Amino acid sequence: MIVNFDEKNTIINKWVAELRSVDIQQDRMRFRKNMQRIAEVVAYEISKELAYLPYEVQTPLGIAKTNIPNEKIVLATILRAGLPMHEGMLNVFDDADNAFISAYRRHHKDGSFEINVEYVSCPQIEDSVLILSDPMLATGASIVASLKELNEYGVPKSIHIVTAIASASGIDYVKRYYPKATIWAGAIDDELTAKSYIVPGLGDAGDLAYGEKMQD
Repeated sequence: MIVNFDEKNTIINKWVAELRSVDIQQDRMRFRKNMQRIAEVVAYEISKELAYLPYEVQTPLGIAKTNIPNEKIVLATILRAGLPMHEGMLNVFDDADNAFISAYRRHHKDGSFEINVEYVSCPQIEDSVLILSDPMLATGASIVASLKELNEYGVPKSIHIVTAIASASGIDYVKRYYPKATIWAGAIDDELTAKSYIVPGLGDAGDLAYGEKMQD
């Protein structure tokens, strides 16, 4: 399943527009906050897909009956750009286990690149609901590489991929390897540049959130 919030009228539309704006996105704190808020809303939507069990709560005046989630949730993100979305997810799923992946593009002189994964910190994910957040799903290569690394820690019950902006071709690439994964996107753009950046996109999410990095 692919959920494109840009096809609906929700507050996410406003936050994505601010992420894209060359004027507003210069406010790093607001940029991070908008990523966080998008993730919080998506986490709420994902919560509707979870399994629930009846639960009784003792109040000062009696017993209140309700239903609460009965799933093991693992929140994963790709450093560093994914940290604001991860924080938003954690605000909702506050008792979730957490995984972190260091993955980046290693560029070659001919303009091509490969995804290099240097570091993975992950709990056991067997039979869990795995939620992987990354603000930009461009080619989909980072997502696929990260999921392959996480496979070493078990087979999840379900996979959810959360992104602020995705490319149509990147989604196709991810679905080729993980057809059962659900992709939640704030917006889906049609184009990639020759260097595989999303158009119109928003630029480099990591730099906009945390400042420009030195390149080798």
